[in-house]
Amino acid sequence: MSKHKEAVLHGESTFLSKFQDYIGEFIYGGIDGSVTTFAVVAGAAGAGLDSSVVIILGFANLIADGFSMSVGSYLSTKSERDKFEKHKRIEYWEVDNIPDAEREEIREIYAAKGFEGDLLEQVVDKITEDKDRWVDVMMKEELEMQKEQKSPFQMGLVTFVSFIIMGFIPLIVYVIDYTGKPIEHLFRYSSILTFITFAAIGYAKSYITATSKVRGILETLFLGGSAAVLAYYVGVVLEGIIS
Repeated sequence: MSKHKEAVLHGESTFLSKFQDYIGEFIYGGIDGSVTTFAVVAGAAGAGLDSSVVIILGFANLIADGFSMSVGSYLSTKSERDKFEKHKRIEYWEVDNIPDAEREEIREIYAAKGFEGDLLEQVVDKITEDKDRWVDVMMKEELEMQKEQKSPFQMGLVTFVSFIIMGFIPLIVYVIDYTGKPIEHLFRYSSILTFITFAAIGYAKSYITATSKVRGILETLFLGGSAAVLAYYVGVVLEGIIS
């Protein structure tokens, strides 16, 4: 294989790997976006509100909730990184200041794995001869921690983008109706588009969770539909009380 082909394939592999790292976040952001926005639309439909009001409420939800979700994703990922770095600093301090105790912990870890005698001592010597390797083993074997490789900013961005894209789908027919092309049965068409989206997201989610495709679709349809039904009848009840 030529170097050019290897480079191309390596580049594709890297791109796909990065995409796969964030696809789960995209799917879950999309679920939240479509469910919450459709709940807003359903509540507005139940209250008999005009398209303009639905659009205002829907876009306010898209921006505010989407930003809130992205900030939450960013802070969660960053928190995991900060937690890892904190414990890593502690391990470096312990290796520098109480090496005998840390060496004994390495011995206990590998003795529990079945190493014994001279082989055990060779393993301990090899690991503890390099401080970085020593700390890395302690982080993985003792604390069972690995550094979060995903970028906090990219995690937040992916969440926000997926929330906006999927959350916009329930609003499409209302935007078309408001911009000059009247559409009858707005909520019906919005529901159809949204439930197709729910099904597609549920199908994609099954790849992430390695579960049944049918189960993934039905779960998403049920959760999204339940939120919409509740919101719709809340709108009906409140409209009756207020008016």
